[in-house]
Amino acid sequence: MDYVSALVPPVVMAVFFIGLVRVIVKTQGGAAKAKEDAAVDAALERGEGARKAPVGGDA
Repeated sequence: MDYVSALVPPVVMAVFFIGLVRVIVKTQGGAAKAKEDAAVDAALERGEGARKAPVGGDA
């Protein structure tokens, strides 16, 4: 019975890990994908604008 108690923790962790990966893959996209993409695009645009804006001085 020692082999059973040695195998249970890795098997349980593997099952939970597989479940976690499946949840992550299933939640990609969906109804909120366009909203998330728009938020990322807006953040990137703000970052680009801040980088291109003149800091001041004699240009």
